[in-house]
Parts: sequence; structure tokens; C-alpha cells
Amino acid sequence: MPRDSHDILTDLPPPAADARPAYGEEPLQFGDLRLPPGRGPFPLAVVIHGGYWQAIYNLIHTGHMCVALAEAGIATWNVEYRRLGDVGGGWPGAGEDVASAVEFVDELVERYPLDRERVALVGHSAGGQLALWATKRAQLPVVALAPVSDVRDSARRTGSEGAPARFVGGSRYEELSPIELLPLGVRQILIHGTADESVPYAMSKRYVQAAGGEAELVTLEGAGHFEPIDPRAREWPRVLSAIEGVLGS
Repeated sequence: MPRDSHDILTDLPPPAADARPAYGEEPLQFGDLRLPPGRGPFPLAVVIHGGYWQAIYNLIHTGHMCVALAEAGIATWNVEYRRLGDVGGGWPGAGEDVASAVEFVDELVERYPLDRERVALVGHSAGGQLALWATKRAQLPVVALAPVSDVRDSARRTGSEGAPARFVGGSRYEELSPIELLPLGVRQILIHGTADESVPYAMSKRYVQAAGGEAELVTLEGAGHFEPIDPRAREWPRVLSAIEGVLGS
């Protein structure tokens, strides 16, 4: 039977990372660093996991794609952050954490064989929203995988008790919703499956149209929500190619 990429959420954890540095003092302010074999310096992908900003999901499931990226010669900084259900989770806590984790790259470069000139953000789903938001401040290229690029629209579709509305809380959508932050001023690649039942493909299409020449859309025909982060999916080579492209690998 063909693999169901939704299983990435329940697959056994990947091998342990090379290091788990803390980028802050809160318990969830850490990340997993994985390095390719060899001497480096290596390009670095800052990976931000999804899970509708909820504490039930963590960085374990994106660890699999990080292992695959390391095998392809790309180091990864797989970031954890405070989510709904965690103390300080939601907005702006999650954004503050991701921004701090991106800033921490400078310290990682001092400690490990990483190439500061080849750094990109990679975010999936809710992590795609955080990556697109963070990259406007960091001015780094970004690959957003099935991202929640229009948080206002997501909240409208899921209602006041849905995760998007609870994530925003009393904040304003124009502070955090990527489509309302345009232009971002950096190269953006959005990768989205046409059969995604979690985040509509049409959202990425609309975002790229609004972004103009800043963004491009890679369409995965017939793919769902989790294929872009599943190294065992047939779509993975296209994701890897996009990440390599923004890193200049």
C-alpha cells in the first residue's frame, strides 16, 4: 500500500540530533541541531514545525526531514517554541520565540561549522506562518510548506473557538498574518499540495499572486498536507530542490 504521509506524526522518532542548544531561558526555547558528515561549513535551514500552533505537536515529526536534509549536505536548526496550551504560548509568545531562535543562528555559527551566508527559513503549516512572519525581520529566504499564509481567513473558516482565532487572541491580524505583511522583501517559495484538506491550496495561490515577483508557487498535484515534510513521499525531491535552491547549494 502507498504510504500515508499523515503517518509522519506518529512515526518513531528520528535519531537524536547532534546537539540541543537552548536559545532562551524558557523550557521550550531550544532547538535540535543536525550537521551533515564532513568538515563544512554547511548551509543551514532553520526549520519551524507546524501543528496549528498547538502544544500537542512538537519538533519530533519534522526531525525526519531534518535527517534527510543532513544526508543532502544541509545542516538544520529544528526549532521548538511555545504553543497554545503552553505557558506564554499563542501570540506573541510563539513569534518572539521563533525570532529569538533565528537570531541565535549567529551564536550557532560561532560554535559549529555553518555558513552564515547560506541560511534560509523552512516552515510547515502553522510553522509556515511563523517562518514568513520571521523572515520579514530577518531578511532571509524562506521555503514555506503548506503555510497558513492568511491567518484572518483561517480564523474565519474555523470560527472563534478554532486554533487560528485562539492563537491570535487579542492581537491584530495585520501584526502576524503573512499576506497582510507583504511585501516581505525576500525570496519566497511556497510549496502546496492540491489535495490539502488542512490548509487550502487556494490560500497559497492567492498569497503568491498578492506577493508579485517576491514569491513563487510550487504545486504538488494530488498531494495532501504532510507530503511536503515526508522524506519518504514521492514529492520530497521537489521540496529538497527548492531548499537547495534558496540556499545556493
